[in-house]
Amino acid sequence: MKAMATVHMSEAELARDLHAVLAKVQQGFEVVIEQDHRPIAVLKSSSPSRPGRKLSECIALAQAYEANLGYAPVPDEDFASDVQAGIDARRDSLEPPARD
Repeated sequence: MKAMATVHMSEAELARDLHAVLAKVQQGFEVVIEQDHRPIAVLKSSSPSRPGRKLSECIALAQAYEANLGYAPVPDEDFASDVQAGIDARRDSLEPPARD
């Protein structure tokens, strides 16, 4: 597993250029936000370090197996619940975030 580079910054630095900070996070940096030189929050990417295949790629691969080997892969018994969990994890909320 590859170590993540870490950047430390103050709340003021974060507030001054949030867009640049989020760009760093997307590049793989872990950003530690500090208040009076004490860590109060950590920002890091929520995406997995190794992305999975697209569904279209999985279908094409299954079709290639069937065409070349005469049989298609059979999903395990947890496949449907794994797919649903993936859908649920990426589903956007229909409700806008609450404002203070």
